[in-house]
Amino acid sequence: PDPGTLASVLTEGVKNTIGDSRVKVTYEPEYVPAVPPAMPDIPPEQLAGMIKATVKVEVLDGNIAYLKIQHIIGEEMAQKVGPLLLEYIWDKVLPTSAMILDFRSAVSGELSGIPYIVSYYTDSEPLIHIDSVYDRPSDITTELWSMPTLLGKRYGTSKPLMILTSKNTLGVAEDVAYCLKNLKRATIVGENTAGGTVKIDKIKVGDTDFYVSVPVAKSINPITGKSWEIDGVAPHVEV
Repeated sequence: PDPGTLASVLTEGVKNTIGDSRVKVTYEPEYVPAVPPAMPDIPPEQLAGMIKATVKVEVLDGNIAYLKIQHIIGEEMAQKVGPLLLEYIWDKVLPTSAMILDFRSAVSGELSGIPYIVSYYTDSEPLIHIDSVYDRPSDITTELWSMPTLLGKRYGTSKPLMILTSKNTLGVAEDVAYCLKNLKRATIVGENTAGGTVKIDKIKVGDTDFYVSVPVAKSINPITGKSWEIDGVAPHVEV
């Protein structure tokens, strides 16, 4: 008689059957699919305000940059607010001797943002194959490569880079951490990450208010031949 309880029972059954904690059954009579706002309608200043709200920037004692990132922006937004990003964030941290990227609260992001972030900590040449993402609905595999040109200067490959993770670090941020870890460019400090996915679809079950959330894409790292999904990214230093 209670749809919420039924959804919980179904979720447990699915988890026990396929061993994938990312698959969930939910009962949501009020659910409306989120539609991302059209980019051109938002002025750059407003976009910059949104980014400032999700990024915290500090230079700590010892000339160490600290960047707390909650959402990894995609290529389209990065192009639009690039000059503001350089002024507000990058120009402040570029002269530092080492950097801490705090991904402990990073739970969302755009796939196209992965090459952007990784490229700032690698050389312009040779280009590096960072990741491959297989999208099941379209049956297309997209290769993500480092970028030869970027807005502003690169942080480079020699200065120490640490990434802070938690059990809440989810999705695209996990991908960035896994890529930089396996390129041996970053030291991961913190907890094992959530083991999410790069893309989840919410599928309506027939003519009901039940939905199934299911991963529809898979990240495959070219160095390890494996994915960080389900198991998460293990830190070098567990805290």
